[in-house]
Amino acid sequence: MATQGTTGANNVTTRPPPNPSPLRTAKFFQANMRILVTGGAGFIGSHLVDRLMQNEKNEVVVVDNYFTGSKDNLKQWFGHPRFELIRHDVTEPLLIEVDQIYHLACPASPIFYKHNPVKTIKTNVIGTLNMLGLAKRVGARILLTSTSEVYGDPLVHPQDESYWGNVNPIGVRSCYDEGKRVAETLMFDYHRQHGIEIRIARIFNTYGPRMNIDDGRVVSNFIAQAIRNEPLTVQAPGTQTRSFCYVSDMVDGLIRLMEGNNTGPINLGNPGEFTMLELAENVKELINPEVKIIHVENTPDDPRQRKPVISKAKEVLGWEPTITLHYTYVLSIGINKPGLIIRVRFMLWSVASSTNSFSFHWIYSGQLPVRQEHMQRL
Repeated sequence: MATQGTTGANNVTTRPPPNPSPLRTAKFFQANMRILVTGGAGFIGSHLVDRLMQNEKNEVVVVDNYFTGSKDNLKQWFGHPRFELIRHDVTEPLLIEVDQIYHLACPASPIFYKHNPVKTIKTNVIGTLNMLGLAKRVGARILLTSTSEVYGDPLVHPQDESYWGNVNPIGVRSCYDEGKRVAETLMFDYHRQHGIEIRIARIFNTYGPRMNIDDGRVVSNFIAQAIRNEPLTVQAPGTQTRSFCYVSDMVDGLIRLMEGNNTGPINLGNPGEFTMLELAENVKELINPEVKIIHVENTPDDPRQRKPVISKAKEVLGWEPTITLHYTYVLSIGINKPGLIIRVRFMLWSVASSTNSFSFHWIYSGQLPVRQEHMQRL
């Protein structure tokens, strides 16, 4: 039985976990592990699917409504006998037989969750209820990808799992922040009342391939603006900090949490901390030294500081990031339609801290519109 996380240490599970499928305990036939990934066509979800599919004993079912995800992220698995893709919205019930559930479904960028805040909170609340109901029915273990946003604009720095947060319950970001907090509450309530095997990961800022360059995430935002010869827009005052974890490290942490014995919540992120102005200056220097940096009005309730304490992840999961962000960007460009569309790939020179070895890591690959007058620069 799973051990309680930091915030659930005083709670006692009142019921044993539901029995899994009889195929899990069959004597003469060992079925593959059937794994459901909600939001599996998204940025982190698709990388998780790639890793899970590397294990020949896994059968992966992806559920996504493509609000922010894309089929292109999964096209390498189309037609594979151990892969299945279902277009489905998790706010509607899903009847399926699985052994594990990775519940990632939810827009994670402010641009998207502010576009439809009601849909966002419904995904976090009703979607999580539906996945917990599924886990209860089939006896599956379920992992929720929560977020560092549950800490709000923290009054404690850095943030560990025992911190309860400082969140505005009626702000423009609340659909996401409070939605994830309610999702965590539901996870523990189902765990205590019904014995559901739960895992909760609190994910901090993540970067890597398949990021949507126009989804408002700060790294891709600055790069796109520099390429388009537009001013880099830093939200005032520019001293806000973020910590960036490479997506392969994040996926490794999620799988370790799912396979481990601790319910969480557990912080997953890179404790390396950078100010937004530092990031903008480095993008300017390395991509477009002539571009201007301007300050714009800050988004309401934007956190001033964000840095994870990952001592629990180290102790319980044996996990810590192996890739450290270094601000050296290499740009590879292929023209598709001269003056209209370019194919771009952004590469980061990073260091693998575990081996002290250097390696390149793609942060973005995709198409980007560029005006004719910008082509000479490229």
